[in-house]
Amino acid sequence: MGGIQRYVLIFIGAVLVYNILLIRFIALCSFFGISNSMDTSIGMSAAVVFVMMVSSTLSWLLWNYVLAPLNVGEFLYIPAFIFVIAGFVQLEEMFIRKTAPTLYKAMGIYLPLITTNCAVLAAATEIAKPGFLKLNIAYNYGLGEAWVYTFGVALGYSFALILFAAIRERIDIAPVAKPLKGYPIAFITSALMSLAFTGFAGLLGL
Repeated sequence: MGGIQRYVLIFIGAVLVYNILLIRFIALCSFFGISNSMDTSIGMSAAVVFVMMVSSTLSWLLWNYVLAPLNVGEFLYIPAFIFVIAGFVQLEEMFIRKTAPTLYKAMGIYLPLITTNCAVLAAATEIAKPGFLKLNIAYNYGLGEAWVYTFGVALGYSFALILFAAIRERIDIAPVAKPLKGYPIAFITSALMSLAFTGFAGLLGL
């Protein structure tokens, strides 16, 4: 497989075929908690893209050049990766609080919770510790492939979150039966979105 083709397949797989929210069901807490507002969803998406890209890169370097050579990765990779993620979330939180206080208040508790966001930790673990989740993807990536994969995961998270937020804003003004208003119709909508995303499997010939 050619180099460019491999990068394209990795990217498409991360964004659509193995979408971290709608296919793998990781980070659903923020998916349902943030998606009731389009502005907040866009802000959260941008924050996750930044944190995921930086933390995954550092986690890859940490695993390949420190933890694995010292044979301590199996014991320390989770606290080490969380430490890396927490550091950048703290920097990002301070930046958003200074530059966009309205967005900072709107995101509320979900902003510091990026530290333990399942999507961020999963992306860092998958590229740094090959085979961790035992999925149908070869995670033994070099640094360039790791960047492409992580960026794809982040964009897939953002795409699903923003799309869901747009749908929920329409649902809020739709004549939905009272027992289904709120989270019941949100869960039904997300299930239909997940079903629709399974159709992307054909993009990789699966």
